[in-house]
Amino acid sequence: MTETLDKTDIQMLRILQENARITVKELAFKVHLSPTPVFERLHRLENEGYIRRYTAVLDAAKLGRGFLVFCSVRLRRMGKEIANDFVDRVKDIPEVAECYNISGDFDYLLKIYAPNMQYYNDFLINTLGTIESLGSVQSSFVMNEVKNSYGLVF
Repeated sequence: MTETLDKTDIQMLRILQENARITVKELAFKVHLSPTPVFERLHRLENEGYIRRYTAVLDAAKLGRGFLVFCSVRLRRMGKEIANDFVDRVKDIPEVAECYNISGDFDYLLKIYAPNMQYYNDFLINTLGTIESLGSVQSSFVMNEVKNSYGLVF
């Protein structure tokens, strides 16, 4: 919903996606305004939910979690309680970086970081495998990251 965003707001959001640590003064210089209106705009963008949070992008390989897996999950059957239970369980699993409820042959898509194949195999059996509603999984292992853009394009 970009009805209330003007060109300067959008420019600020683009800049912040590239560097969320930029100072208000530096941001103001880049958008050709003084710091006070930029601070006020930034505060408004945060309060209205356009900026959900600020975060650091970490290097998974340097942190020993460079084995990336996309795991498609099919539940045994679908229902509100079953889906809620699955989601609650997945939210508490640190290896699962992202979880999406998807359409198609599977119900959920998980993005999982692991140190290696053996760790992932153990994780699949001893962590995901303990979720009662789990029906089946299909794992796709990332061989090479071609593009990874954390920001939105608009």
